[in-house]
Amino acid sequence: MFVLAGLGNMGPKYDGTRHNVGFDTIDYLAALYRLNNFKYKHNALVAEGIIQGKKVMLVKPQTYMNNSGEAIREILDYYKIESQNLVVIYDDIDLDVGRIRIRAKGSAGTHNGMRSVISQIKTEDFPRIRIGVGRPPEKMDLADFVLSRFSQEERKLVNAAIEKAALAAATILCVSVDCAMSKYNG
Repeated sequence: MFVLAGLGNMGPKYDGTRHNVGFDTIDYLAALYRLNNFKYKHNALVAEGIIQGKKVMLVKPQTYMNNSGEAIREILDYYKIESQNLVVIYDDIDLDVGRIRIRAKGSAGTHNGMRSVISQIKTEDFPRIRIGVGRPPEKMDLADFVLSRFSQEERKLVNAAIEKAALAAATILCVSVDCAMSKYNG
C-alpha cells in the first residue's frame, strides 16, 4: 500500500492558500480517481482506494501544518507501511509559482511541516513532490505570505502544477520516482 499525503492547514479559513497546495493536490487526486470517501482517522482525513492498479491512501493531516508528521507517523505505524511507500506533497517558497520538483529523499529545507514528518518518522528517505508558490514580496512576513491566496494569474499556474503533481504521484506509484523526476522536473 502507498500513502499519498498532502500537507496543509485544516478548515475553510485556509482553503485556497499557498500553504494548502498539498491538500489541493490530494483533493484533485480524489476527484480524478473517485476516492472521495474521506473518513477521519489517525488525526487525518483518509480516503482509501486504487490508483492505476495500486492500493493507496490519500491523507490530509488534521493537526495543522507544523505537526503534520504526527498523523503520518500514526498511519505508517498502524498499517506497517515503509517510508519508501510514502509520497508527501507540499508547498515550496523556493520554487517559482507553478513549478514542481520531485525528489526521492532529502531534507525539509525551510518547511516546518516537512520537518515534522522527518522528525516523526525518523528518516528523510521517502519521495516528495514540492509545488512552487513563489517568494513573498520584500517586506511581507513569510507566515502571512504562505497563508495568503494566489492572484488569478498565479492560480492558473498553480492549478496546472497541481494536475502535474497528481500525474507525477501516479507515475511514482506505477513506475518509479526516477521516471517521475525525469518526466516532470523542469
